[in-house]
Amino acid sequence: MNVIVDLCVVPIGVGVSVSEYIAACERVLADEGFEPILHPYGTVIEGEWDEVFAAVRRCHEVVHEMGAPRVSTSMRLGTRTDRTQTARDKVKSVEDLLAEDS
Repeated sequence: MNVIVDLCVVPIGVGVSVSEYIAACERVLADEGFEPILHPYGTVIEGEWDEVFAAVRRCHEVVHEMGAPRVSTSMRLGTRTDRTQTARDKVKSVEDLLAEDS
């Protein structure tokens, strides 16, 4: 089953700046063959359910290996069976409606 996930990984106990940990997760996602879409409060990834969740697990492992004693992750996810839709498709459908307003 294909899934779109909005992922927010937060290392705890590492200080105020977490950008190096987020960059490490982005590398994991890219190395796993995903095309992550980074935004200010997380990353969108899409793919087969098991592969996506294996990559999320790997992000946790890497952040722990970097010294974070705790990792808290929140996710919003969606699946659909009626048709194939990418994250970019979802955004484009709204942008198209907004363009009609012009």
